[in-house]
Amino acid sequence: MHHVTDPIDRQLLDNWQRGFPITGQPFGELARALTLSEGEVIARLRQMRASGRITRVGGTIAPGTISASTLAAIAAPEDRIDEVAARIDAEPGVNHNYLREDHWNLWFVATGPDRTHVQGTLGRISRDTGLQVLNLPLLRPFNVDLGFRMGVGHGAVPERRPTDLSALQKGDRDLLQKLSSGLPLTPRPYHDLALQLGRDADAVMGRISILLNAGIISRLGVIVRHRALGWTSNAMVVWQVPKAQVDQAGPALASVPGVTLCYERRPVEGVWPYSLYSMIHARSRSEAREVLARAADLPVLRGVAHKVLFSTRCFKQTGALIKPKEAAA
Repeated sequence: MHHVTDPIDRQLLDNWQRGFPITGQPFGELARALTLSEGEVIARLRQMRASGRITRVGGTIAPGTISASTLAAIAAPEDRIDEVAARIDAEPGVNHNYLREDHWNLWFVATGPDRTHVQGTLGRISRDTGLQVLNLPLLRPFNVDLGFRMGVGHGAVPERRPTDLSALQKGDRDLLQKLSSGLPLTPRPYHDLALQLGRDADAVMGRISILLNAGIISRLGVIVRHRALGWTSNAMVVWQVPKAQVDQAGPALASVPGVTLCYERRPVEGVWPYSLYSMIHARSRSEAREVLARAADLPVLRGVAHKVLFSTRCFKQTGALIKPKEAAA
């Protein structure tokens, strides 16, 4: 695997992108599994975070559960790309922002505590840049549990779990925002997280377990920066699938090895006709196109119009905004 030559680091990244222990000293459990000291595990994770290989050890939140989000795009003139990208990044609710090869070239995800907050983010960006913003809200996820194997081949697509919103309680929003930002890389991270929240550590661990079992936390573990780890040829492939075919096409596309994300979004009539979205994260363009060829050969997708948008630059990648922050000026 490019960029990760140390076998212990590979194990840390391969084995703990999900299923991170919810115990008093979780890094101690990782240490025992790797026959290392707890301090060495923490030091390795701190170094990988400092070098940009990982963003955090924490949680990803299932879309549409505790907060609102949307995928959005702008067609920025070539000479304004950096300026417009900087304005997009200035919004605290924007957690991903990529340059892609298309007329609609800046693609970002706007998040917030509710739909009004997200709409406000899009409105401010459009007003300040003078450019139209495509708003492409999620309708249905088929696979959003992003993970990357350091070894050869593709991991199995995790079975999508239903979410049980009845599990939510008062105080969970604060907890989930902290988890989305990342656990402290300390011997007792849940204890230190509980101190930040003014809560009991056992109660915090209990709530995390409940929220994970309810599918509200979709994944708990090491969150990697895929580009820094060798996945540099990444493409969003959008498919013009008739509404009646999405039920079949979505699960079929999500099951293709190498398709790392798959979801249905609302098209924009007369502007953007695509309804089914997939991400391919690959180490080379040829590898990405091999995955695309397998997807396009699915019986339900044969002959379906699609567009390939390779990512060329990452401007921003952070956790989602769950609690309100002061809007960018």
